[in-house]
Amino acid sequence: MTAPNAPAPAARPVGRPPKLPESLTSDPEQRVIVSIMSRLGTWRMADRAHPRVRRWGVPVFCAALGLPSLLNPANSASLSAELALTLAFTAPLLWRERRPVLVFALTTAVSLVALPLGALNGADAARVVALFNVGRYGTPRQLAIAIGITIAQLVAWATVFSTGGQLEHVTRPEVVTFLAMAAVTACAGLGLAGRLANAYIAALEKERDQQARLAAAQERARVSREMHDILGHTLAVIVGLADGAAALADTRAQSGADTLRIIADSGRGALDELRRLLAVVGDDHDTHGDRDTKDARDPRNDAPLAPQPGLADLDALLERVRAAGPTATLHTEGDLTGLSQGLQLAVYRIVQEALTNTLKHAALDTTVTVSVTADSDQIRVTVQDTGPPRAPKAGRGGSGGGQGLVGMRERAALYQGEVTAGPNSHGGWTAGACLLAHPPSS
Repeated sequence: MTAPNAPAPAARPVGRPPKLPESLTSDPEQRVIVSIMSRLGTWRMADRAHPRVRRWGVPVFCAALGLPSLLNPANSASLSAELALTLAFTAPLLWRERRPVLVFALTTAVSLVALPLGALNGADAARVVALFNVGRYGTPRQLAIAIGITIAQLVAWATVFSTGGQLEHVTRPEVVTFLAMAAVTACAGLGLAGRLANAYIAALEKERDQQARLAAAQERARVSREMHDILGHTLAVIVGLADGAAALADTRAQSGADTLRIIADSGRGALDELRRLLAVVGDDHDTHGDRDTKDARDPRNDAPLAPQPGLADLDALLERVRAAGPTATLHTEGDLTGLSQGLQLAVYRIVQEALTNTLKHAALDTTVTVSVTADSDQIRVTVQDTGPPRAPKAGRGGSGGGQGLVGMRERAALYQGEVTAGPNSHGGWTAGACLLAHPPSS
């Protein structure tokens, strides 16, 4: 039987026991199994933290089982042979995980040498350990051959020692032999079960890591979308105001100065929103680590965070648009105050993005109308400008290729809504959205 090299256990970072996926821990049928797997995972983490304990502890334990033979006065004449036999059984166990088949072959060879000598040495428990590791790291064919060899050895062992009188105090040696066969077979099966348990734990850890990566990707997408909304709108307002300030610099200096102050206020507002957004994201990430590592003297840790914008902030949003040049009006209908904060944020961002597109693409003297209508079932949003466009721009969001329109559709999709956008009869552009006020839970 060949002794191929078994793959060494992969080195992995040592840390806290893995947290299993919630989809498994919440299933009553799998809760007991998962709890056992979790305990095994904890033991495995401890084994990774101290790998030498198990590697050296098992050979030392098997050598300790051979001490009675070494200390037996009847074996004083063959003490050197008993000592050599103990070392021959136990020393190969140091490589039992890297060379499981070779270690099994060596322990089997040592037992074949000891059999004709009639030596009973407790260190031969190393054969069971070697068989266990064949089940854990070897192939099924190698395990079947190893079990067959071990059973044949047990039969030969019982025959030789019964004939030699070593088992004269055993009343039913055939029963003892059968029980020994069952025990070694169970040990081999236990090694195979350990292998399956490790594979199951690895699969759970992989699923956990995939869920963590998916959550991180979703968080990055959310942050990217929020930053796009904040910066895109604010920069569009700033560009419009800067154009107006440049035109007024020579003729109406005071108006130009007022416009520059509005630009500064818009920039500070955008910075405040970005700080608030990044602070919230940082706080979410800290829930997975140790919050105590924060510097308690950092004033940002105690600074109150302003709420996310809602429908009450639409007036201020339109004021910034008016400051950039366009005429903007807001029409609302229905009870908007009873909407959830998340739904208000989605409507606010949709309106903000539509106004940003107006500032980017329409002339400064355009008229833009924002309409928000709410009833018991849905919320309808319409943002319409009269144009004319600054210059012909193919695919001004109608193709769906723009990041802003994609963000609007994603926000509407959270509330099972849809977004439409396209040119209108006034020569301008109309963006509309319809969202469910109370979407069903998934």
